[in-house]
Order: sequence, then C-alpha cells, then structure tokens
Amino acid sequence: MGNDMDGNKGNDVIDLATFRALQDSAGADFVTELVDAYLDEAPRMLETLRSSLAARDQDAFRRAAHSLKSNSMTFGATALAAIARNLELTTREVVAQGDARVLDAAAGEQQRVAAALQELTNA
Repeated sequence: MGNDMDGNKGNDVIDLATFRALQDSAGADFVTELVDAYLDEAPRMLETLRSSLAARDQDAFRRAAHSLKSNSMTFGATALAAIARNLELTTREVVAQGDARVLDAAAGEQQRVAAALQELTNA
C-alpha cells in the first residue's frame, strides 16, 4: 500500500481533494494544460530564486517565491507552497544571507511535485 505503483503517489505530495476539485471545476483537459504550463514554469521560478538570491535582488526573489507559492497551491502542492511561502516571508533574511542551500528543499519538493502531477495527469 502507498507505493509508487498503486496510483497513490500524489497522496503525500499533492492534496488529491484540491487537485480533483480543480479537475471537476475546470475540466481534466484544461487542468492538464495548466499542469503542463506549471511544469515548464516552476523550474524557471526556482532559477529566478537562485539568480535573484545571487544578485541580492529582494524584489525579484519575493515575486518568484510568491508565484511559486500561488501556483503550487492551485494544484494542492501544499508542502511546496509552504516552503515558498516561508521564502516569501523571510525574503530579507534569506537574501541577506545569500546562501543558496536554502533553496534545496524547494528544488527537491518541486521535483516530487512534478513527478506526482505528471502521474496524475497521465492516469
């Protein structure tokens, strides 16, 4: 039970109730299009977080964290949204420290979210 092969992989990465509600309201085909756009955009948001951190650009960092948070919540990626929310709320401190390792959790979770969303939309 709960292994990757039983179709429940998204359970620990994606809130399935949120995802299914989105599919019910917007339609599965449209949600698949949204997921495809998110899968293209989320890595770009992470790259913007990295580059704005390196450049010490608080505004760009905060905007990227906010976008990643909001977009992740749309699909029920609550852990990634929480990580991004924390980055958004602590932008000043994170950018001042300039330590890119703070983004490792977001990058790892984004990869898990991408895999779960692909599985859910290809099911």
